[in-house]
Formats: sequence, C-alpha cells, structure tokens
Amino acid sequence: MSNKINKITKDMTIAEVIEVDERLQDILAGFGMHCFTCPMCSMETLEEASEVHEIDLDLMLKKLNEFLEKKDASED
Repeated sequence: MSNKINKITKDMTIAEVIEVDERLQDILAGFGMHCFTCPMCSMETLEEASEVHEIDLDLMLKKLNEFLEKKDASED
C-alpha cells in the first residue's frame, strides 16, 4: 500500500485498486473479475472491465468503497 487512497473510482485500473488493499480482490472476484494476474489488469479501468464482464459498475464501486470506509473506521 503505497498511497493512502480513500475512494475507489471508475477510472482506476484493477491493479491500482489491488494496490490500495489486496483484500479488495475478494470483492472484485465476487463480481466475476478474476483477472488479477492478467496483463489487462494494469491497463483496463474498472469502468472498461465492468462493461466487458457485464457488471453493475455503480454497485461494485459502492461495495469497494464501503470496504474502505469500514477499514478506515476500524483503524481510527
């Protein structure tokens, strides 16, 4: 975790999301995204990946950000 990022956005790549916290992989996997070792994970944004995988982007962002909010609250 190199940067303190408080919010996941649709223009972040999958690799950037995982860099925030590796545990976010579980949420992505729950939405059918298992491309953590795929070369596209460092090039494809969440928005692009959600279109390819037919995923509800808004719901996925909500779940990712809820995780970060809970994590931040527990670290205080």
